Amino acid sequence: MKHSLDTIDRAILRIIQSDATLSVDDISAAVNLSRNACWRRIKALEQTGVIKGRVALVDPASVGVPLTVMVLIRTNAHDADWMKQFQAALHSFPEIVGAYRMTGDLDYVLRVRVADVPAYDAFYKRLTSRISVSDISASFVMEEIKETTAVPL
Repeated sequence: MKHSLDTIDRAILRIIQSDATLSVDDISAAVNLSRNACWRRIKALEQTGVIKGRVALVDPASVGVPLTVMVLIRTNAHDADWMKQFQAALHSFPEIVGAYRMTGDLDYVLRVRVADVPAYDAFYKRLTSRISVSDISASFVMEEIKETTAVPL
């Protein structure tokens, strides 16, 4: 079900995307709504799936996984059984923080978080033992210029 967003919903979403720890009182004051009206809107955004959850954004370096690796995958297999096995494998690796099926020359791009190059090598060996691919390569992120979880509104 698609939720129709008005300017107040968008303002609420911008605020929550910036700081999900704010109280309903703080949010309602920022969007010029009563506390109850604001609360109802937030609940409606949650119930319709516009707000999928509220999470803590953890600093990767602080927890020992400062290195981001973009893993580029090509495969000759595209049948349903391979896809099921591939998706199950991806879900079993906590290092994979993003996985994308692509158009163009690449079939998949994985965004992986690890401690260092030896940790990536161990991940690579575990991954390639679980799935069959025709080509796999990696690019190591030298600098994160922009990363956000906020959706443009």
